[in-house]
Amino acid sequence: MTVSPDALEARISELRASVRRAIAGGDRTAARKLRAELRGVETEWETAVLGEGSGADEEIEAVPSGVPVREHVHQALTLLSVPAAPRLIMAVHEGFFSGELVAARLTSLRRDEDRSFRTAPFARPYYVCAALTVDLLAPARGLMALSTWPLAHRMVGPLSARVDLLTAVIRLAEHGSSLEEVGSGGRRVVRQLASTIPGIRGVRMDAGFDVIADAARNELAVHRDSDERARRAAAERVVAQVEDPAAQLFGTRFGTTNNRYGSSAG
Repeated sequence: MTVSPDALEARISELRASVRRAIAGGDRTAARKLRAELRGVETEWETAVLGEGSGADEEIEAVPSGVPVREHVHQALTLLSVPAAPRLIMAVHEGFFSGELVAARLTSLRRDEDRSFRTAPFARPYYVCAALTVDLLAPARGLMALSTWPLAHRMVGPLSARVDLLTAVIRLAEHGSSLEEVGSGGRRVVRQLASTIPGIRGVRMDAGFDVIADAARNELAVHRDSDERARRAAAERVVAQVEDPAAQLFGTRFGTTNNRYGSSAG
């Protein structure tokens, strides 16, 4: 039986919402199953609308020249795996990815994402949202996060700035070591982030990614458990006290966090 494109689009929207709810509820197994089903339905939709051999793959490959800013931000945040400020997101994007990302476009991104979510909740596969402070459950000033991360991962407390910096260093160093060549921008952002980590002074960026990652792991082990406890407790408070899904993603009111990089990763 052939299913109409309209019915497939409705099913896609329904599955996307279900994926978001499963992730928000911490059910990663269900989220993976739903994602797999979603990919299958999206393939059906492409076949129904575009037809076999329609050149859809070529069109997808050509997209990067006009990729929306939110996708560039998603790419950088996924690599970092921690909340970050626009300055760090720009540096990571410039150092490790291609395509243009204009700093001015990041200013209103989180507000636009908030508006989009409130207009059509869970309609997108992900949202660029806020990190939330563990004390006020408010949006941490300037920090961007991804809605697909567990809630506890988006909380920031007293130790989170250091923990997230070390985590970012590990992620970038591991990524750098996996590449055949890292440009000067990539080496520079790793060097700047890692500059306060004991044991790496004088390490060459082009030969020392593994050394840098190991040094960051050693220090991370000191702080990680306490920070995770604070984040988990705060996440439980959010679930218990904040019923509005939009507030869980974008915060209850404005708050502030300050650090060297303007982000919890620095």
